[in-house]
Amino acid sequence: MKIRGIFLAASILTLSIITSAEVYLKETFSDADWEKRWIQSQHRDDLGKFTVSSGNFYADEIESRGLKTSQDAKFYAISTKLNKEFNNTNNDLIVQFSVKHEQNIDCGGGYVKLLPPDFDALSFRGDSPYNIMFGPDICGSVRVVHLIINYKNNNKKLTKQITAPSDQLTHLYTLIIKSDQTYTVLIDNKEEASGKIEVDFNLLPPKEIHDAEAEKPADWDEEPLIPDPDDKKPDDWVDVPRTIPDPKAEKPDDWDDESDGDWEPPHISNPEFKGEWEPKMIENPKYNGTWYTPVIPNPDYKEDKTLHVFNTLYVGFDLWQVKSGTIFDNILITDEIEVAKKFSNETFVKYRDAELEAKRKLDDLETGKTKSESEKTDKEDNLEEDNEDGENDDIVDLDVEIGPGGQVKVTKPDDLPPAQDNKSIQESTTTSESSPSPSSTKDENDELDKSFNEFEEEIGIHRKDEL
Repeated sequence: MKIRGIFLAASILTLSIITSAEVYLKETFSDADWEKRWIQSQHRDDLGKFTVSSGNFYADEIESRGLKTSQDAKFYAISTKLNKEFNNTNNDLIVQFSVKHEQNIDCGGGYVKLLPPDFDALSFRGDSPYNIMFGPDICGSVRVVHLIINYKNNNKKLTKQITAPSDQLTHLYTLIIKSDQTYTVLIDNKEEASGKIEVDFNLLPPKEIHDAEAEKPADWDEEPLIPDPDDKKPDDWVDVPRTIPDPKAEKPDDWDDESDGDWEPPHISNPEFKGEWEPKMIENPKYNGTWYTPVIPNPDYKEDKTLHVFNTLYVGFDLWQVKSGTIFDNILITDEIEVAKKFSNETFVKYRDAELEAKRKLDDLETGKTKSESEKTDKEDNLEEDNEDGENDDIVDLDVEIGPGGQVKVTKPDDLPPAQDNKSIQESTTTSESSPSPSSTKDENDELDKSFNEFEEEIGIHRKDEL
């Protein structure tokens, strides 16, 4: 009974928190009126167009619909207004949205911007002032999650690095800025970064600085060890050289002093060498430690209890994409973490496995199609090769001779394959002999005789019948 009572009390408390929470924007793009809520910037004529689509694979055709970039190599700029202005002085600020780079993005942004009340939607562009920029940005091997906040008209980046997922599936991005001036970044409900805004964004000068006027005292000793002043070299310590000539070495028989120079034996380690004597080291009684410049309060530092505060009335996407196809969905702006968790469970978590399965089916289909096309191409190539081989087998080189009377004679070569018989050769020979050549028709022969007669008369040659 106690456990049930605790669970019931916790449920009532959670419900009470959610009920009192404020939702400034919840956008799922599941209805046909999204274009009435979102305003396309008009600051240039060639901005990319947004559409609403579930994509090529999805968990649910309606619930998976989102705002999609539709044209390659374009700038995009679109925004919408919150239900009312959000000032988060005493409240948490939660920004949550999903990004699906279905096109396997090569270079482009996927971040959202929170915009101030004086924002002009029709002139929305890259240099429009914003409160917060948050989300993935991928270009080649660079895959980051931006988190930039505007402080006194300066855009300050998070100093920590957050890596963005780069696959084709939907990923959920959540930013939590608490009223205690801390932040947390979640990707797919897993914490990727957190800390203090003042520290991780370098918004304020440091609280303390090194005293530029301080100097190390002249008698400050930083040597932890010193030679023992009482240590003496032993009386039997002999300073000998490190190496000596090898006493066993002998001058080679073929050594010629006149041509080779004076012979000297090679050196070896001296067995009596103990090294150079040095006194032993002892702790320095005057050691003060390493000297550091002392720190003092920074006169330029001033605490700011409004570091986390923003007045927000719009949210928008201002992007550049080389390859279009990114789908943005389930955008939530609220002041309660539990609301964001609940919305995440109803959208991202609920449909995550179904989307993954849809992606697998699409991949299998594409793989099968590619395999089928490849097999078809291979089959056609093989058939083409077989035909070429067959045509080459049918080619036979025949010996052709022209007789004195103009008759054509075809004879079989010695290497003719057995399949080629004499009958086919005879038929070919007969056809060649009996079929008149185009140049041997009657009209052409008459014309030829006429021309020849004229040529004979011109050069003075007479026919036999005229002699």
